[in-house]
Amino acid sequence: MNTTRQNNPAMGWITFFLIAAAGLFYVKWLPYYNRAFVAAATHSIGQSILMGKAASPPSPSISAALDYAWVYGKAIWQAMVLGLLLGSAAQALLPVNWVAKALGRTEFGSVAAGGLLSIPGMMCTCCAAPIVVGLRERQASAGGAIAFWLGNTVLNPATLVFMGFVLGWNWSALRLALGLLMVFGLGYLVNRIVTPKEAEEAEARLATLVGNTPTSGAFTRWMRILWRMSVRLVPEYIVLVLLLGAARAWLFPQIDPQIDNHLIWIVALAVAGTIFVIPTAGEVPIIQAMLSLGMGVGPAGALLMTLPPISAPSVAMLARSFPPRVLALVTASVVAFGVIGGLLAVALRF
Repeated sequence: MNTTRQNNPAMGWITFFLIAAAGLFYVKWLPYYNRAFVAAATHSIGQSILMGKAASPPSPSISAALDYAWVYGKAIWQAMVLGLLLGSAAQALLPVNWVAKALGRTEFGSVAAGGLLSIPGMMCTCCAAPIVVGLRERQASAGGAIAFWLGNTVLNPATLVFMGFVLGWNWSALRLALGLLMVFGLGYLVNRIVTPKEAEEAEARLATLVGNTPTSGAFTRWMRILWRMSVRLVPEYIVLVLLLGAARAWLFPQIDPQIDNHLIWIVALAVAGTIFVIPTAGEVPIIQAMLSLGMGVGPAGALLMTLPPISAPSVAMLARSFPPRVLALVTASVVAFGVIGGLLAVALRF
């Protein structure tokens, strides 16, 4: 039986956007609005989640893993729940072909739409990942989905404001300039490497979805998708966060003036920042603490561009949503942007 339409698609739209608006207001918009006044008054938004007031993270241990996972989990759990709700709701509540119409084209328009839609979200990379999974399940183009994923972090307006008050507006300008290139440039590049065969397969999957989506039971379908998504994504996410929490001391050595503006340190911190996982805006107090300990602006610029956009856990969460070459390209490109950010921070005498 051909069931191309839901009985009442308006209810799906209304429910989805109410969840998005209420959730983002509670989890993101209101807290960040209040934190902006704190940043302006104190030039700080808290301690570094990486190492607190110490000059280096704790030695690798079970305790270090659990301590980091606890602090990190308290910072992001609400946003993760919201991300799972929205990622599953996009598949169950929105009209089946809406995402494909808005984000499914391989032209720049889908990339622009994905990047612009990401700005109100302000999610960390891991909390945005379930939404990206949902978009890809509804045949959003690879480039549009990548732009949405990266834009949540590097174009986050709240983080740019915090950064300006805490680190200086020159750092915000650097982040915004390179962030725009990262989000829209990488999204466009990813769309360019989609093969004709992959495009045909996406069209076939969309046709199958349109032809087989049930006309009723949207709530039951939503809960079923939410459960499957949670079971698949959350366990591997927790394991990787624990491992990274334990390995902090390996990724980030003793922070002191010896970590200068040499290219080796810029590249090393760019790689470490790409792997590690932080909550939204966590890079701001991390960089502030490291600069206060004498670290060069080059490595700081590298972390500015690599800590937020991706991490080992978020890449793992999206391993089934993109071809391996796409995730490899994005990962290598984020490292490259980190190196460019570090070199620019040195050249511009930050």
